[in-house]
Amino acid sequence: MLDIAIGTFTMRPYVFAFFAAFLLACVPHVGWKKTLTFTGVAYALAFVSEKLSITTGIPYGWYYYIDTTSTKELWIWGVPFFDSLSYVFLTYCSYTTALLILSPLATRGLDLITLETRTIRQSRAALVLGAFLQTFLDIIIDPVALQGRRWFLGQIYGYKEAGVHFGVPLSNYVGWLLTSFVLVAAFQWVDRTPENETPSGIFAMPYRSLLGPVLYLSVLLFNWGVTLWLGEKLMALTGIFIFTLPIVLVVVLALQRVNRYREEELREHLKDYPWSPLGRW
Repeated sequence: MLDIAIGTFTMRPYVFAFFAAFLLACVPHVGWKKTLTFTGVAYALAFVSEKLSITTGIPYGWYYYIDTTSTKELWIWGVPFFDSLSYVFLTYCSYTTALLILSPLATRGLDLITLETRTIRQSRAALVLGAFLQTFLDIIIDPVALQGRRWFLGQIYGYKEAGVHFGVPLSNYVGWLLTSFVLVAAFQWVDRTPENETPSGIFAMPYRSLLGPVLYLSVLLFNWGVTLWLGEKLMALTGIFIFTLPIVLVVVLALQRVNRYREEELREHLKDYPWSPLGRW
């Protein structure tokens, strides 16, 4: 058991590095209680979605896990532990990237702050955009993960029928979109719980608003890096081209929205968000 516990961390260090970055970003954002609640809820939902798919083909289509590492790392009922854990930080970084796109922006010195109100955080726009952003992450992740036999991930899964997108079937992305809607909605549900005072863990951490989007970009860069290291230039270029225009649009539109509000307009804008990253008004 000790060997399995150690192997769970050492075989997938990048997963736990990303998860640590998620904690660093999410706790100052919503507090310890909501962070841990979302982690448990999202992990359970992700695990159910994977278990259903390997047994029924829904929602991702028919795929299977190859039992090559179950004696070296933690598996739960036929699903590698780290796989469902990845959904937690992928959902959060996609959702916060959506908030960056949707919210007014302000600067305090060199810090860039998203002025997201409760209305924006609970909006359908954040739900839809967050779900699509997470699905587009999988468009980059899944093709290179399917090449796991060629890098340190290892060949841990496969599809019963090869798909049209570098071996990945389109049903996988449909399933990811549906699951992402559920996971982002779960975060909004957890975040909706009212608090009478500032939740434990929340504080005005410098660059806190950028940590989620930076995590999103880091996941992209990691997977592009592995893809290029494998020599899969077409796969890497396809992913880069997919994201080039969205990244340019996000940066350009963000620059146009910075500091567009006067002080009194900011107070009105943030009146339904008592724990503003700018402090209490």
